[in-house]
Amino acid sequence: MPATDSTLPNPWPGIGLTVTDAPEPTDVSLVSDALDRFNTDTTAIDDRRPLAVLVRDSRTGRVIGGLTGRTSLGLFFLDLLFLPRELRGGGLGSEILRRAENEARARGCRTAVLYTISFQAPGFYAKHGWRRLGEVPCDPPGTSRVFMTKDLAPPAAP
Repeated sequence: MPATDSTLPNPWPGIGLTVTDAPEPTDVSLVSDALDRFNTDTTAIDDRRPLAVLVRDSRTGRVIGGLTGRTSLGLFFLDLLFLPRELRGGGLGSEILRRAENEARARGCRTAVLYTISFQAPGFYAKHGWRRLGEVPCDPPGTSRVFMTKDLAPPAAP
């Protein structure tokens, strides 16, 4: 629920601060787009694009899983990868990841980054050539966010 914190003195006349767990999509877009414009103005590179590999139920056409992320400034940011339990373990996740990495390469990305949680899929990503950058403890106790990266340079020709 949005709340304006009026308990502290405000040294910025005409400015209000709101802490919320339900930002309006238009507000999130405004912040994201403004940062993207700053990055483009600073680098003269305007290449930020979403990237998704979606898994659809062939009968209904509904999305039932997949990967989402984005590419920007030579980086592929893998944000989310999910498959229903019944679709795991048969190579589909590997194929989704391969397709996303190939698309990122085609867009000129040299490196990929992600974070996963220690109980999610660090082993899956390591199996596909991702390496750990570091970990940050989180809840529940004994759990951590695992930050990983992968070089996307094409393999050297034999």
